[in-house]
Amino acid sequence: MGGIVVYNSDTMTQAQKEVLLKAARTTVAAAVQGEAPPELAVKMEGMEYGGMFVTLRQGGRLRGCMGSFSPEPDMLATLQQVAVSASHDPRFSGRPITPADLPGIEIEISVLSEPEETDDPLSLELGRHGLLIENPAGRGCFLPQVATEFGWSKEQFLARCCSEKAGLHAEAWKQPETRVLLFTVELISEC
Repeated sequence: MGGIVVYNSDTMTQAQKEVLLKAARTTVAAAVQGEAPPELAVKMEGMEYGGMFVTLRQGGRLRGCMGSFSPEPDMLATLQQVAVSASHDPRFSGRPITPADLPGIEIEISVLSEPEETDDPLSLELGRHGLLIENPAGRGCFLPQVATEFGWSKEQFLARCCSEKAGLHAEAWKQPETRVLLFTVELISEC
């Protein structure tokens, strides 16, 4: 593991970021070992944010990613909830993270801005905006880094969020009953 790498960092202090990473690491370790999340001696209340995701990687490969758009007043409480969920991501139930895997697990925390609806989905900026697609038939999201990681165009980003995450037709983002919301993230990573 390398040092702390932070992208789009403009709202939190370095000390706050370090508290989040330490809390995420201890929470993931506890969850993988079948223990309750540890009691944290600090609180991070009153910080403005629209949600949070925790992504776990091992050797650069995804091992878990879960999040919430319903944040708790205490940012650390939200962090612990999503870190536990990421530790047990159902997509990896056939190969769960084990205690032996923990030293190689890299943690990435995405602190989200409040999602804002857009009337022009193609106004999104790849690599800057994440997507939240809402439709009566389904809901799904992608973090901003997904589009750049896979080299997608704006149309591909929107279509794949609809089809792969929300369970909708790929062109559902163009339908009037579909809401497209954009958000940004403050990305905090150990790797």
